[in-house]
This record gives sequence, C-alpha cells and structure tokens, in this order.
Amino acid sequence: MKHVMAAVVLAAGLCAAVPAAAADKLTLILDWFVNPDHAPLVVAKELGFFTDEGLDVELVAPADPNDPPKLVAAGQADVAVSYQPQLQVQVGQGLPLVRIATLVSTPLNSVVVLADGPVKSVKDLKGRKVGFSVGGFEDAVLGAMLEKNGLSLKDVSLVNVNFSLSPSILSGQVDAVIGAFRNFELNQMALEERPGRAFFPEEEGVPPYDELVLVANKAKLDDPRLPRLVRAVERASLYILNHQEPAHAAFVKGRPELNDDLNRRAWADTLPRFANNPAALDPARYTRFAEFLKARGLTGTVLPVDAYAVTLPVK
Repeated sequence: MKHVMAAVVLAAGLCAAVPAAAADKLTLILDWFVNPDHAPLVVAKELGFFTDEGLDVELVAPADPNDPPKLVAAGQADVAVSYQPQLQVQVGQGLPLVRIATLVSTPLNSVVVLADGPVKSVKDLKGRKVGFSVGGFEDAVLGAMLEKNGLSLKDVSLVNVNFSLSPSILSGQVDAVIGAFRNFELNQMALEERPGRAFFPEEEGVPPYDELVLVANKAKLDDPRLPRLVRAVERASLYILNHQEPAHAAFVKGRPELNDDLNRRAWADTLPRFANNPAALDPARYTRFAEFLKARGLTGTVLPVDAYAVTLPVK
C-alpha cells in the first residue's frame, strides 16, 4: 500500500512539474467595434470555449472597417469578420480570401424610411432622396429593388450621408437610406420615438446571402487552429440560443456600453439570425448571389464556390 501511495504521490508531482500546454494564439479582426453581431465570438471568449479548444483568441476592432479582409490577405491577421458580398467582390479582384464559417446567415441590410412618412412601398421612392454610406454594393442592391418595382436608380437622388443613416432620415436630409442594418437603425429610430419602416432586399429582387462571415487566407486553410475556432463559435451560437440570459450577461461583462437600451434591443433582434451551424455552406446560394453580383457589374465572372468558400472538417 505504501508503494502504491508513493507512486501516486510521485505521479502527482510529475504532473505538477509539467507546465500546461500553452494555448495557440489567434488574431481575429472584427468588421466594426464590438456589437451584438459579434455575440458568438464574444461569448466563446468570455465563457472559455476558445480556451477549451486550446486557443487564445484576440478579438480586435479595426481602425478602418475596410481593413480586416486586407489584413488577412496580407498575412497580418489570422481571421477576419467580413461580408459575403464583399468577399465575393474581393476574391474577384484577386485577394486570396476564403470563407470558413458564417456568423449571421441572413441579410441585415435594408432600405429604411419613416413609418409615418409618405414612403409606404419601394415604388414611393420615385423622385425622392436616398442616403447611402458606401457606393458600389449598396447601389446594386437599391437598383435591383427599384427595378423589381418598375423604377431605376435614375428615379431617385443618391446622397452620401457618410454612415449617418438614421440621423439623416430623422433630420429630413433624405427620405430613405440604403445600408441600414435592420437590427440597429430601426431600434435607434424607435428609441427616438420616430419609428421606421424597412424594405428588405431579399423580398425585393435581391438573392438572400450571409451577412457576416469569417474569412481566412486561402494559403493557410490547413492551419489546425481554424477548425477549432469554428467549433468554439458553433458551441457559442448554440449556447446563446439555449441560454439567452447568461449568454447576454457574458456578452456585456466588462462592457457596460453594450448594456444600454439600443444594444439590448439589437441583441434580441440579432439572436435568431446567428448561424447555428457556422461551418455549413450552401454552394447553390453562393452561386446565385455571385450571378447577381456579375449581373450588376460588381464582378467580371462567376467563380466556382470552392475558390472562395469551404466547409472545414469540424469534428
């Protein structure tokens, strides 16, 4: 018995002498400052899901929202939060990017107007001012929505409101805005007691797409950290779905600015839009949207989906 006890003590001592394996560091660049769109990432970090996968994930808000995919393409970051349309356009321009997971699996983009204003349908936009923040894709979306309703971009006046979306409507600078995220701008307007009405691209001639995706460098798809990252994000997405209150508590921990009325409303509106199986990929859906981008003149060709989107072997 003494020999057994001695062996146990020796084994325990040896285990204590061996340091725990260091977690693999991974830098993930967000598309914007932390907000409810990033809940699966924040919850995975706060609740130790990344740690359980042997990862030390640093979530970094970008200085410029245009930079994250470019940093990944240049090898200066491991993963970035991006947008399916942006990914398809940038890959067409030669950036070595690939989608490895989905965060938000429905469009968030919308055209927003005042609920009590004169615009009751997309047709009512004729002759009115429409604010936008980023040209190109937003023009293409708005153009498709107008065409479905017998109009064209020539029937509206486009005004660059420089990311001041709901304020430009509330001030009367414009009659509508394109690029408004339905989980934020509508809530912001409601809190100002000036409710808004949204017209959804996927109901007005634009194919549905994944709003937020995770992208990596195509040359580094064999990185063993990537499947572990996606596995942790899936665990967090399901946890949020099953345990909304503790998930929200983890999300706002140490971030009181995310626990205000606007962000709580946005949290509730975004929750059903998270991808419960982030690794899953629908090639037909991506092809359909690639054809839309080509038809709108944003890309020159329809690339095969496996050129820019993959399903990682997440076990």
